[in-house]
Amino acid sequence: MKVLVIFCHPVETSFHATLHQDILTSLKAAGHEVDDFDLYAENFNPVLSREERLGYHEVPSNRIPVEPYIQRLLAAEALVFCFPTWCFGLPAMLKGFFDRLLMPGIAFDISDPKNVRPALTHIQKISAVVTYGRPRWMALYMGDPPRKVITRYLKVLTGAGTKVTYHAQYHMNVVTPEKLGKFREKVKKAMLHF
Repeated sequence: MKVLVIFCHPVETSFHATLHQDILTSLKAAGHEVDDFDLYAENFNPVLSREERLGYHEVPSNRIPVEPYIQRLLAAEALVFCFPTWCFGLPAMLKGFFDRLLMPGIAFDISDPKNVRPALTHIQKISAVVTYGRPRWMALYMGDPPRKVITRYLKVLTGAGTKVTYHAQYHMNVVTPEKLGKFREKVKKAMLHF
């Protein structure tokens, strides 16, 4: 399976960087063809410009500014996201990925505005590996926007049959090394069986 891994963390020595490498290694060991999209390393520009917003609904010219990224998204059969939760939301860089790439003609078809249809129907599986600084109950209290984006919004864009998994480590501010090790093993196992 062709898997697009979307990694979002600016620090190469972070726990997330370790998770990112675990994901890549495990997916490749399982025989998948992996496209590693490291948003920071590739200097992805997350800002939706004025011109892009004005042309947002102009299919197919709306894709011109981000065409190389769109080609990678359209070539994928599965998506794996690896990111931290900041301020109970997606990191700005990852939010910009969604803002700039998940547009009409790519992620959804709005030729009939009353009947918007998913366009990423070639995506069969989605997974996310996510960390939170606070406990699970606090994420639930805040509505857990990252979980909803991955498990609900992306499912709307890919179709009801898409299998979605979400792997979260909560309370990173106080988690023990043993728990981090267990989470890493859980992620490796999930990617080996992806």
